[in-house]
Amino acid sequence: MADTANARNAHGAFIWYELMTTDADAAAAFYGDVLGWSCRPFEPDDAGGYRLFSTGETEVAGLMVLPPEGDCPGGAPGWIGYIGVDDVDAAAADLAADGASELVPPTDIPGVGRFAVIADPQGAVFTIMRGATEGESRAFSPHGIGHCQWNELSTADPQAALAFYGRHFGWEKGETMPMGEMGDYQMLDLGGHSFGAVMRATPQQPQPGWLFYFGVADIDAATRKATAGGGAVLHGPAEIPGGDFIVVADDPQGARFALVGPRKAG
Repeated sequence: MADTANARNAHGAFIWYELMTTDADAAAAFYGDVLGWSCRPFEPDDAGGYRLFSTGETEVAGLMVLPPEGDCPGGAPGWIGYIGVDDVDAAAADLAADGASELVPPTDIPGVGRFAVIADPQGAVFTIMRGATEGESRAFSPHGIGHCQWNELSTADPQAALAFYGRHFGWEKGETMPMGEMGDYQMLDLGGHSFGAVMRATPQQPQPGWLFYFGVADIDAATRKATAGGGAVLHGPAEIPGGDFIVVADDPQGARFALVGPRKAG
């Protein structure tokens, strides 16, 4: 990830997003077309190593080939979010003591920062990180085109998840949107601003996990590009409160992602 991955973002803020996949070249081309991202190696002379996705001049996500199965929990293509913390070792210990599983112990990346990979008590996986620099991450931007605009957790026990993440990251309940038999769509706030939500996992997504919504300027154009590029649309375009539309899809390698943006008139 970029050396700006964690800055002095607040403890508990999403600071980075990372795609692990089976075909990095194909993924770079797919997301470049759908989201307009450019992609470059993190190390200039290491084209086969870690890569950085950027929108304009801003680095917003990382890309890497899945490690060998024995070194990678789960082993399937997917997106993972990084949550900034003040102290990785202390946070990892506290999370483990509260029922989480430590999938990768606190580890240093020279010049970048210290991280650990965690599964929450219901099994949703995320990374915690303290960056090596003081710059501010702008990977998450609620209105930024090409940025992650929303972080959504589907889980077997939303109330337990709310309490767990609240204890460790300072997340609070925001607005609540009833969804009938599916229960409530509970907004998550940090520092008075909504950045995501928690909902009960559906039969179509029984495994707890995070879904990340990336902003686009035209939801229909982006959806067409995703389909033409080999992606599979699972839901949408569907209108959401405020007038934007969302799409949930799998990329060609099977990693799930979401898009959010307006529908252009005409």
